[in-house]
Amino acid sequence: MQKKATETLLYSAGGVIALAAILVAVNFLIGAFSMRVDLTQGSVYTLSPGTKAILSKLEAPVKIRLYYSQGSGAVPVGLKTFAKRVEDLLAEYRAAAGGKVVIEKFNPEPDSDAEDSAQLDGVEGQMTNAGEKFYLGLSVSFLDQKAAIPVLAPDRERLLEYDITRAVSQVSTLKKPVIGVMSALPVLGRSLNPLLKQQPSEPWVLAAELKRVFDVREIRMEVEKIDDDVKVLLVIHPRNLSETTEYAIDQFVLRGGKLIGFIDPYAYFDQQPDLQNPLGGSQAGQSMFYNLFKAWGIDVNMNKVVADLTYASGAGPRLLPTLLSLNQEALNQDDVVMSQVGTMLIPFGGAYSGKPAEGLTQTVLARTSKNSMLVDLIIATLSGEPSTRGFEPSGQEQPLAIRLSGRFKTAFPEGKPRPFMPRDGKKPAAEKKEEAKPAPQLKESAVETAVVLAADVDMLTDNAAVEVQDVFGQRLVVPRNGNLNFALGLIDQVAGDPNIITLRSRAAFTRPLAVIRDMEMRAQQSYLGKIKELEDSLNQTQEKLQSLQKTRGGAQATILTPEQQAEIENFRKRAAETRRDLKELRKNLRVETDTLEFWTKVINIGLVPLLIALTGLLLALAKRRKARARA
Repeated sequence: MQKKATETLLYSAGGVIALAAILVAVNFLIGAFSMRVDLTQGSVYTLSPGTKAILSKLEAPVKIRLYYSQGSGAVPVGLKTFAKRVEDLLAEYRAAAGGKVVIEKFNPEPDSDAEDSAQLDGVEGQMTNAGEKFYLGLSVSFLDQKAAIPVLAPDRERLLEYDITRAVSQVSTLKKPVIGVMSALPVLGRSLNPLLKQQPSEPWVLAAELKRVFDVREIRMEVEKIDDDVKVLLVIHPRNLSETTEYAIDQFVLRGGKLIGFIDPYAYFDQQPDLQNPLGGSQAGQSMFYNLFKAWGIDVNMNKVVADLTYASGAGPRLLPTLLSLNQEALNQDDVVMSQVGTMLIPFGGAYSGKPAEGLTQTVLARTSKNSMLVDLIIATLSGEPSTRGFEPSGQEQPLAIRLSGRFKTAFPEGKPRPFMPRDGKKPAAEKKEEAKPAPQLKESAVETAVVLAADVDMLTDNAAVEVQDVFGQRLVVPRNGNLNFALGLIDQVAGDPNIITLRSRAAFTRPLAVIRDMEMRAQQSYLGKIKELEDSLNQTQEKLQSLQKTRGGAQATILTPEQQAEIENFRKRAAETRRDLKELRKNLRVETDTLEFWTKVINIGLVPLLIALTGLLLALAKRRKARARA
């Protein structure tokens, strides 16, 4: 008996030792392979294919220096967790690069060499409310090229991979492509000009983002020829564009240049003097490619803007149908750029119409819903019930942004247009020099090219595209939507590394509840139908009253007849019934949406733990049955 007990003890001890050895071996093997499983939708915790493609093309190691005040009491608790996620992401870069990315970590304590290094690399210290300084930023260097992300903040975490990968691409590209920017607005900023009463302004965030990656060159609105080294021409709000400049753009496209244009029938942020208002009022500016659009077979109605109740912003009295909040359903998911944008905000934009000219193919990049229509400019900024009065959906999706591709033909078949001459017909003295021989005109593009056009300009302004925050004394730019991603993605596609485009999906984590949006749209249509019914009933009642008063005539017209009183009572009754129906409609909508939201939360929060508990319970029952079977 004693011998049997000893054998059992030995076997038990041997089993424990063997199990421990197996666990150590398994942990060692798993640690060597560093396996991970990302089950999130869109794989948000895995490096994008674009990042891996850019890293695979590195010819020499890229050095990433992370500056983080580790262990400092000045660092907020939330930032410590975020800093750990930054370190994890950098570890993914190092693993994916196969030795081509070197990660260096520094703890810049006050008055240390690490703090001096951070300042030399462009990483800025952040100040807490107590006046203490800490660092959380990084720099990327390759040979003599260097780029910095001065401040890393949780508010921009969704763009963290994009920022790092773009910095890697930026420093590893020795020659930057030239991007021409032509605009009637101060996109690149402007200096003080007392003569024109012009106030200085900072460059738009769009311009700052472009300068980080490209060689940005300003193209004057009066230019007669676009330099040959300009690869992409970005035209934003070409207000009062001359035919000479249009001809220069025409020849730029025909020689294979890439044109990205933003025009607008109602540029809200470009207030121009209203010449028809003697009191000195202002009105929104307009811009157009008149000759080019005519040659390309497309058009934009300069007297109307788009209103869409499905993608309208706000609700109730603040409903603004002309401020479109587009989601992925309104964006062309088959297009490599648009599939990564996420959301867009289109303030008071226009819509494209017409049939592209022969040889051109049109691809719609962004569109309205069928619950949309074109409305007059005078009600562009109205909100609430006045903005929906008389709303009649067109039943058609209207293009907001398009791509034309194919072989373009010149919009000036008769040659270069003559510049405007003075009234006396004489050239200014400065122009009496011997004119250079004009370049031969191109009649048609030699190869297929593409032009991208959007019918809105306000979407690119800082007011609509970004939110500028002050984080511990540092200026931090956080995107409000995918507007800048749209513009930058188009430029990256034709001028930069196209792999960067695939990173922009991380800029849109919000996924709207499409079912609730559809429910609200249907209820809204019913609501507007009831309002229209009430208005029609009111108009009919007024017409009947006027008709009765005309038949009576004279002083008796001011006294209501029994017929008039009965008609008014009938109208009041119908109005009360309509208001009751509207109230019931809104109540039912709230009940349906609240119920759907409740069950969505129950499924998302409770289903997974319930499934895990049931799985554990079933395993326990199965294990108990096996134990009983052995017994």
